[in-house]
Amino acid sequence: MRLILFGTSGCHLCEQAEAIVNACVPDSVEYVDIAEQEQWQERYAERIPVLYDPETQQELGWPFSQAEVDDFIGRIAR
Repeated sequence: MRLILFGTSGCHLCEQAEAIVNACVPDSVEYVDIAEQEQWQERYAERIPVLYDPETQQELGWPFSQAEVDDFIGRIAR
C-alpha cells in the first residue's frame, strides 16, 4: 500500500498530519507539496492536509486522529 499526504511547506497542520500518518504507516506515505502542481493547488488548497489512496482514490481530510487514519487504512486495505 502506498499513500500520499498532500500538504505544503510551512503548514503546521500538515506537520501534525505527517506525524500521525507516519506513526500509523511508516515508510508507506509519500509527502506531496501541492505548490508543485497547479492541479493540486486547485483541488487541495482549501483542504490540506489530505491523506489520499491513489489505488482507490479515497481521501481522508483534516482534521484526523491516529484512530481515524487506522480506520481509513482498514477500509482501503479490504
